[in-house]
Parts: sequence; C-alpha cells; structure tokens
Amino acid sequence: MSVSTTGPAVAELLTDFTSAAPASLEADFQRLVAALWHRGEASEDAREAVPALVAALEEAGDDRKGYLAVLLGLLAEAEYPIVDGPLNAAVREGLDRYLGLLAAAGKGTPLTLALLYLVSHFPGDRDRILAAVAPLDLDPPEQSRLERGLASLDRDDPDIGRMWPSPSVWDLSAADLEFHRQQLRSLTPAQVTTNWENDTRMLYAYSGAMAYWAVRNGMPVDLPPAPGSGESPAPAGELGIEVFAQYADVLRCTTCSGSLELDGEIVRCPACAVRYPIALGILDLSDGISEATADLPHEATANLLAKLAEMPSLGVYYEKVLRPAYLRIAGANWGGAVTAKDEDAYIARQIRPVDGPVLDLACGAGRWTTVVAGAVGQERLVGVDMGLPMLTVMRGKLPQVPAVRGSALNIPFADATFGAVNCWNALQAFPDDAAEAIAEVGRVLRPGGTFTAMTFLFDLDPIARHFQESHYFPSRPEGQLLFTMEELERWFADAGMSIIDASGPGTFVFITAVRD
Repeated sequence: MSVSTTGPAVAELLTDFTSAAPASLEADFQRLVAALWHRGEASEDAREAVPALVAALEEAGDDRKGYLAVLLGLLAEAEYPIVDGPLNAAVREGLDRYLGLLAAAGKGTPLTLALLYLVSHFPGDRDRILAAVAPLDLDPPEQSRLERGLASLDRDDPDIGRMWPSPSVWDLSAADLEFHRQQLRSLTPAQVTTNWENDTRMLYAYSGAMAYWAVRNGMPVDLPPAPGSGESPAPAGELGIEVFAQYADVLRCTTCSGSLELDGEIVRCPACAVRYPIALGILDLSDGISEATADLPHEATANLLAKLAEMPSLGVYYEKVLRPAYLRIAGANWGGAVTAKDEDAYIARQIRPVDGPVLDLACGAGRWTTVVAGAVGQERLVGVDMGLPMLTVMRGKLPQVPAVRGSALNIPFADATFGAVNCWNALQAFPDDAAEAIAEVGRVLRPGGTFTAMTFLFDLDPIARHFQESHYFPSRPEGQLLFTMEELERWFADAGMSIIDASGPGTFVFITAVRD
C-alpha cells in the first residue's frame, strides 16, 4: 500500500475521528487507519502523521484515546523485527505521554490495555517502562506479556515456544520443562531466531486484539472453565484389540487403502504387508511398519508406548489454558458470547446419526468426545486424531471409547461407514487442506448422516483480522489462516453435503450439514 499522508488529508481524517458522533466513530476510525496502515504495513508517509496522532492522545476524548493507542502500536510494529527503524522511533518519541496516560488510567481499563500493547514495542526502554508500570500492579498475564514483548533474545536460553497467550500461564512440571528444552536443542540458530520473532508477533497480536476489542466493547470477561478442564488426566487404561472388532470390515490401511485384518493382537494389511501397533486402546494407523522388520509386534508397541509418555499433561493444558485463549483470538470471544455449555448444547442438539458408528474427528483431548458420547452412546463411538498426548487424555476420560491415530485428510475408514461425524474446533488446524478434510467426511458419512462442526471466519474488521493472521502456531508457521463462509459453503457442496444450519456470534461458525 502506498498512500501519501502529506497535506490536509490525514489531518482532516484525524479531526473527523476525534470529533465524530458516536454513531460514526467506527467508520471515521477505519478511514483514518486506511490512510496510514493496511495488512501490517504502514503507508510510505505514515511517519509524518505520527506527531499529530501522539498530540491527539492528549486532546481526544477518553472514548477515543484507546483507538489512537492501538493505531500507534500498529505503526510501531510495522517494521518488526526491526525495533529501531524510523517509524518505530517516531512513535517512540511519544513515550513520555504514553507512560503518563498509563499512570492516570490505572489498572483494568480499555485504555490501559491499549497503552500496554503500544509500549511493548520499545525494548530499548525496557527498564524505564517496567518501572513506570510497577505501581499499576498488573495481573501476571499482562505483566508477563509486557516483559516478554520488551525482552531481547538470549541465545543461550531462548524463551520460545511456551509463552502464548502469556508466559505466566506456562507452569511446566520438571519433566515437561526438560522435554521442552530437548526440543529447543534440536533447533538451528536460524530456527531459534524465527521462532523467537514469531512468538513475539503472537504476543503483540494477542495483546493488540484484546485491547482493540476492549476499546470498542469494554473490558473482557473471565469465562468459566470448561467441564473437567482443570482435572489431571486419568491413566489411559488397557483396551484390547477386541474393541476394534466392530470396525474390522471398515478399517483401511493408510499406506495402500486396503482392508485391514485383526489377527490376535496384531492389525495388519495383507495387501501391502504392513502392521500397525496398538497400545492403551489406541490403534496407530499413522506409522505402519513392514512385516519384514524383526520382532515387529514388540518393537512397534514399545515405540508407541514411548510416544504416549511424552508430555502427557499437554492435553489437559490445552483444555485449561490454550483453548479458551484461542477462542478469544479466532472467535473474538473476549465478551464470553460463547461458553462451553453453548458448544455442548449445540452438539447434543444437532447431531442426529443414522445407523452405524459415530466418528469424533480430530477429537483432541476428548473435550467434545464426551459430549458426543452422551448424545449417541460410547458403544458406537470412535475418536480419530494425530496427537498422541491428546489421545492419551481422551482415553483416560472415556475408557470404553477406542481411538485411532490417523489424519483427517485420509480418514482410515471405508466409504459410508459412519452415521454421524463431529469435527469441533479443528478445521482451522489444517486450513490449507480444509476442503480435502471436508471431502473426506463426505466420503465416510452415510447418506442422511449429520456432520457437526465448529470453526472460525476471518473478521471483517481489518485490524481484528490482522491480529487473527498474526498468530504463528506449529500447525501453520506462515500465520493463521481462517475461512470465509463462501468457501465453506462451496466445500460442503462439493463434498455432497447440504448445510442446514450455520450460526454463531462474533467470528464463530457452528455448522450442521447432512450427507445428500
């Protein structure tokens, strides 16, 4: 984007915004933003407009200061990972004013959140900023996000990978911390730098999204925890190969798509001579081993058991901390428009299986597998996911429900196997392949069966969308990709399914479709 901000244009837009009637405030702000910033990039002459924006912070009404602080934060961030570029330096000239406004605003106001987002972009002033905010006695998440935003990379002990939505929430056990450190040791210096910068962008995005929502709507609310989210995982009990007997005719080899045989304690594909391990009620169809390998059953099972022991607490941590934070970013759920009870009620109300088993696809730690089980019964339910730590937790919650480790892009079951499929809060985890996953659901779903799903749409507001996109999760390090409703409608139709309900507040979309 290249927009000249010289002359009266920006000055007029700024005046229009600071003097706008409440009914036109949002529109006037968007016009001001569009003249200075677009999709993470500042206009070529934005630096010249910064002094006027800083001065307006003093003159604008209290209901407008937060907007201006967010805009200044976006401009300061536009040069990142450069933190001392000319535009950042121009915004930094107003630091005295920002800190004075912070002291006056106090703790727990939308303006405070906006100013914290803004000042987190000046690591060269770290000591001064932290000293200035100390009297505010910020809550640990806010304080730790600010400290991390102002930090510099320590290559000997890089603080990466366990800091979102705030470093303070990552209270790792000694075993989990050591596991995390082992992962970090495998990274190259370039990978460390990239991860550090992406982590920093994610913290900026979380702080910015929260602040932007707050200045428009009021302070975010604390959501009640999801049922069972704080509980330690129960051991995933033994569940033998016999539980998969009901699926013997419909399980498919992920190597060649051939039918599988259940032979004693072994699952094998006679067509391509590959065997798959089973342990703790989990059949791993993602990692077949050739029958030519010596001592295969013992070796395969031992390998699977070792994987199941890695970071077993991650599934619980996801439900307790990460998922609620993600709903706020992806669904704009800062005001609690969607609760865990709302999600559960939708699934229980909408899932209407025809004859046959039911699949919870990308079941994760079993948060919604439990809900589906309550609606259709455990005896006809199977969970599929690629995450072994998650499946371990799910198996502890639902000891009678078998689990299959497999991909949503190659569901290891025959055509028209399932009377219903649920895929909740998951399509955005593989957004580049979401159309393929939806087509796979259409393939394995029986005619008349229901597909219930929840995912997220891109926000129509360009600033809110920027904060959504500026999240670099392991599933998509290029940045978060969400959907438009037009895309989803096309993909469902192509998969032979008719959407009979699409609803949800904010950028949530709850979908019920029926296989034609």
